[in-house]
Amino acid sequence: MTIDRAKMLCSVLALGLLSSCTANDPGMGDAVRSNYAAQIVNPEPEYAEPMPANADQTAAAQERYRKGTVKKPVGVKTTTGGSGSGGGGGSSGSSGGN
Repeated sequence: MTIDRAKMLCSVLALGLLSSCTANDPGMGDAVRSNYAAQIVNPEPEYAEPMPANADQTAAAQERYRKGTVKKPVGVKTTTGGSGSGGGGGSSGSSGGN
């Protein structure tokens, strides 16, 4: 009977040690899943109101496409001010003496 008790004690201790191997934080990996979800496009977006459409404009655009006389898109500036390139006071990587 002492061997059976020793086996039981060892298995209880091993079970206790193995249970401590679980992650302490149940939300582990949530940041990765959140970043992944933020980069996925919703295939069926919901809008507050229907998208406006004009049949005459659509037909004219399709006709221009068939004829090869498509209008060039107008550039739209979405930001104001200077560029935000960042960049610190580092070297440019080229040496002037060569």
